[in-house]
Amino acid sequence: MFSRIKKDLKAVLRYDPAARNKLEVILTYSGFHALVMYRFAHFMYLHNYKLVARLVSQFAKFLTGIEIHPGAKIGSGVFIDHGEGVVIGETAEVGNNVVLYQGVTLGGTGKDRGKRHPTIEDGVMISAGAKILGPFTVGKNAKIGAGSIVLKPVPANATVVGVPGRVVKLNGVRVDDLDQNLPDPVSDELNKLNARVDALYAMLAAKNAAAYDELDGGNENA
Repeated sequence: MFSRIKKDLKAVLRYDPAARNKLEVILTYSGFHALVMYRFAHFMYLHNYKLVARLVSQFAKFLTGIEIHPGAKIGSGVFIDHGEGVVIGETAEVGNNVVLYQGVTLGGTGKDRGKRHPTIEDGVMISAGAKILGPFTVGKNAKIGAGSIVLKPVPANATVVGVPGRVVKLNGVRVDDLDQNLPDPVSDELNKLNARVDALYAMLAAKNAAAYDELDGGNENA
């Protein structure tokens, strides 16, 4: 446990240019505090002191705003930057040297039993506000863009963005055109209504023309 805490401390200094020294990290970094308390809670959880483990995790949530279930499996050298709103579920697995930014959720969809949360392999970076939901794997060194919602497996060395998340780069090569246009349901409905009005006008015009021709033909016969 203590060797992993040391690696977590080194990870903060490695990944965060604002971190000036170890003492500053130990005293002021909520992401590091949450991981330290998780390490203790996880130890208690593995030794079947599950109530104590949950109490520790809830206390950590109260202090840091970061919720890590004591049953989750987290490797060493993990860095949680800022961290407010980070949620890591019970069956989530996080590898070594993973970076998580604020608002990240490693959660479930509510449809699964047993393994319900994602597996995050080594070297993954998950940007602010991203949600990874379900019992699938995010491969090594993948990058998840801010605000993405990922619902299916991600290959190693991939970059994923969007809602729902999709791969836009793989091994540094672009594999998909990134569409920056967000859906606008109000505009779509207005366009449908305009199309229906145009069709009605066309029908009325056709009926009026037919009625005029019929009237004109009757006048000629008279």
